[in-house]
Amino acid sequence: GLEIPIIALTVPQKPVKVGEGMGATEVLSMPFSGFDFMSLLQKMHQQHRAQAPESLSRVYAFFGAKGGVGTTTMAYNVAAAIAAQHLRVALIDGSLQFGDVRALLRVPDDAPSIVQLPTTHIQRTDLEQVMYRDKSGVEVLLAPPRIEMAEMITPRDIERIMSLMRKVYNVVVIDTATTVDDIVLSYFDSSDVIVQIVNYEWMAMQRTRAMAETLEAINIPASHVRYLVNRADSSAGLPRDALTQAIGRAPDFDVVSDGPLVLEANNRGQPIAVIGPNTAIARDIERVATELTRTMEPAGRHAAGAAAQ
Repeated sequence: GLEIPIIALTVPQKPVKVGEGMGATEVLSMPFSGFDFMSLLQKMHQQHRAQAPESLSRVYAFFGAKGGVGTTTMAYNVAAAIAAQHLRVALIDGSLQFGDVRALLRVPDDAPSIVQLPTTHIQRTDLEQVMYRDKSGVEVLLAPPRIEMAEMITPRDIERIMSLMRKVYNVVVIDTATTVDDIVLSYFDSSDVIVQIVNYEWMAMQRTRAMAETLEAINIPASHVRYLVNRADSSAGLPRDALTQAIGRAPDFDVVSDGPLVLEANNRGQPIAVIGPNTAIARDIERVATELTRTMEPAGRHAAGAAAQ
């Protein structure tokens, strides 16, 4: 269970087989040169790093430049849809002052949160003790239960937490606050992709455009940003290309509106796909989840299944 690569040393008269369940990763037959030995070590090291959990994991920061565009709803539901793919998924309640995910899932105030984690040398057991396990299969790192406790978390804490979570989870989804501060920037730095949530509201589009300029100014490449249009079928009188003109490119994802269903799902603290599994909005969310995980290596999915078992 340690997943340590093994080299079996042998002689031609006693060959060693390499295969599933055999233990050894490579076989080196004597006599061999120092060059042969070092070349094999380097090859195995590279292969092992490529298969390490942190190499297979993905981190997605969901950000809305304006409140009310559905950032928390999209983050939770996409995380639940990814968990349905038999991947191990964590959702970080990144709005540290107000705990939007805590409120959405009706989690009691006395449930462990991010402030219970050690400030140094965080271990996997520490993380497992504070994670809230939702019925959707998503494990949630909750925000503090009180506003003033948010000051206890520093950007350095976020870096340490994210480093560990990459080793534990296949996918980490972060529901960020609608601000641009050091904590949110730490989430961005730790993410593979930033998913900006926007809708056809003029102020939301203008703020999203301003945020795109900010990300460019801090050297986050456009290739690391995806745009998700929530309520995409409700343009509210604006031309269909208004958003493309505002952000300078076509959005990556569209999710249709379904107000009564979303409201019911949020009031119950359940994924939209549970309340309305065959609805258009559920299918749109599933497409977002599938596209975000499309680049993940198959080995990551295998590891997730083993972890779940």
